[in-house]
Amino acid sequence: MSDPRTTPSIFTRGAVDLSALRTPASTPAAAPSRPAAPTGGTAPTGAPAGAPAGFPGGAPETIIDVTEANFQPAVLERSLSTPVILDFWADWCEPCKQLSPILERLAQAGGGSWVLGKVDVDANPRLAQALRVQGIPMVVAVVNGQLVEGFTGVLPEQQVKQYVDAVLKAGGVSVEPAADPRLDAADDALMVGDLDAAEAAYKKILAESPADAAAESGLAQVALYRRVDGHDPAAALAAAQADPDDLDAQTLAADVEVLSGQADKAYERLVALVKRTSGDDRDAVRKHLLSLFSVAGPDDPAVAGARRALASALF
Repeated sequence: MSDPRTTPSIFTRGAVDLSALRTPASTPAAAPSRPAAPTGGTAPTGAPAGAPAGFPGGAPETIIDVTEANFQPAVLERSLSTPVILDFWADWCEPCKQLSPILERLAQAGGGSWVLGKVDVDANPRLAQALRVQGIPMVVAVVNGQLVEGFTGVLPEQQVKQYVDAVLKAGGVSVEPAADPRLDAADDALMVGDLDAAEAAYKKILAESPADAAAESGLAQVALYRRVDGHDPAAALAAAQADPDDLDAQTLAADVEVLSGQADKAYERLVALVKRTSGDDRDAVRKHLLSLFSVAGPDDPAVAGARRALASALF
């Protein structure tokens, strides 16, 4: 594959005919929203719980449950004034449990500048089918009644925030400039697939700020994308299953799993390989695993658990 990322262009609009999801005017009212982020004040007595932005005394909504019944008012109509980002998830989906908290934090931090719509694919299969959901977690946005494509799988929080910012800009919402314009430029290059430019930018940041964790993560992502470029993900996983002791097959499968939002599986795969190897082979697997930790960043709870497992395997 020419582009190893699972993330299509976020500016490709109109891929789905959203008019087909419109319902008659008698559509039931939107389902109750999830609690909005604290605003530092108390709504006046009598203000409806979860009142939409602009309602007298109500706090802006930040997270809502989206269903087939309320899609028109909760998403299509709302998107005419406020961008709506949809998170397709399910209770059984482990990667969803990694991505959803990131989206929820960003939505609450947004203070109503955009709304996160949570879509349970098991409870809303027709909605998932209409929006061509082929895997979860999947994120798309609706701006001014039009679809803005997103991504499938788990991304680091910095990249998720970049997607949110791009959606806000598409909706005409002003976005605060990045704290570090160097990092913003590097992330932009990474998101559009210009790996050479991204690598050079991240290396320049690290030369000037060696402890920059975000730049280290970005550089690790560049290396990850390059390793999987030209490989078929299904074939890579099948090859790893066929030969559990093939180091190249196992490390490539781990790379594929990280990019598909299954970092936990990747970490488990490589920790198990560390246990079965020794000498230079073990050290090579260890270093590969550490590079995948860098992709996620030091604050990822899955990384913390995997580091403990790695330490146990080594000692």
